[in-house]
Amino acid sequence: MTTAFFELPFFVNLLILLVTARLFGELFEHFKQPAMIGEILAGIVLGPTIFNLIHRTSEIQVVSDLGIFLLIIIAGLEVNIDEILKSAKGKNLVISISAFFLPIFSGFAVGYFFGVEAMTAVFIGLCVAITALPVSVRILMDLGKLNSSTGQKIISVAIFDDVLALTILGVILNVKDSDMSFASVSLQALISLAKLLLFIAIISCSYILIKKISKRDNYIENKIDKLLLLLKGKELLFSLFFIFILIFATVTELLGFHFIVGAFFGAMLLSEKVVGKKHLDSIHNTTNGLAMGFLSPIFFAGIGLEFNISSIHNWWFLLAILGISYFSKIAGGFLGSKIAGLSNRVSFTIGIGLNARGIMELVIANIAYQAGMISLEIFSMLVIMGVLTTLTTPVALKRFFYEK
Repeated sequence: MTTAFFELPFFVNLLILLVTARLFGELFEHFKQPAMIGEILAGIVLGPTIFNLIHRTSEIQVVSDLGIFLLIIIAGLEVNIDEILKSAKGKNLVISISAFFLPIFSGFAVGYFFGVEAMTAVFIGLCVAITALPVSVRILMDLGKLNSSTGQKIISVAIFDDVLALTILGVILNVKDSDMSFASVSLQALISLAKLLLFIAIISCSYILIKKISKRDNYIENKIDKLLLLLKGKELLFSLFFIFILIFATVTELLGFHFIVGAFFGAMLLSEKVVGKKHLDSIHNTTNGLAMGFLSPIFFAGIGLEFNISSIHNWWFLLAILGISYFSKIAGGFLGSKIAGLSNRVSFTIGIGLNARGIMELVIANIAYQAGMISLEIFSMLVIMGVLTTLTTPVALKRFFYEK
């Protein structure tokens, strides 16, 4: 039996949700905390957990999906492919592997121990393993340590781990519709791997082509300038940018992956060298304004609407997820850094710096929940984990940051 509730008109819901999310976000930023925490709290207050005033309708879901799309694009714009290639070799690779695979296996083990389905346990592991690159960048900027050697190591490892997590997400979503027998999963995994290799080939060819063209002085930037002079439509640059991103998002959807995978990689291909500082700043500012001013607060508030504290019955499971998320990520970063020859204090700093899950973990948890691959209870646990790790990392990093 379902409980009937009065549903407000869509734009009334949107108005209340946006105003409350922005107010809570501003309040949290005033106390030097991420705005997204306040925005999630706004959804919790307005949703079934407290006042039960607003519910996640299909219309709000569409707005939230647009929020995810823009957040992922912003994350991609902050990533330099050359930095990924740098992090994929030498000492940084050791740190990246340790900081990703120790947490993902630990999260899976916790899920397996508490008797959840294999695919659910994989998603728990994935959410434990990820590092929120945008959150890490913001924390290090606030501390004035973004360009330090330790800060750069944290960022390069976060980039590698986020790319790896999104790639694995794409493969999981391809496999989820199989009957989960060994033969079926193996076949789907091979098909997914073939699709993944095809997508990597497309990205690689695009990267090589763009890099080759970019060797000519300001070639792409000059072509964009000529096109903008020729065509009179307003915000043409923004349209061209989104057409470029949507091409990659469409390719990933056609291959059976989630659109955010293509959007992330497509945004990564654009850099200051490619389109010029003026155009990149314009793209970034417009995207950032639309995302942070409107769509992102709705997305995070929407997570709060889905969150339901009463759905959590197994509190030992929640404590286990929280414990393993802190221990495995910090231990993974510490262990990899030690193997790479760094000192104990620097290794500990890197482990702490990688512990914030923030945006990326919440996006993945939301996708898993919407796809029916995790329950509301586990989704609510993962929201708590993402919020707590994001809240505590800046405090811990400020207290223990060290480089030498």
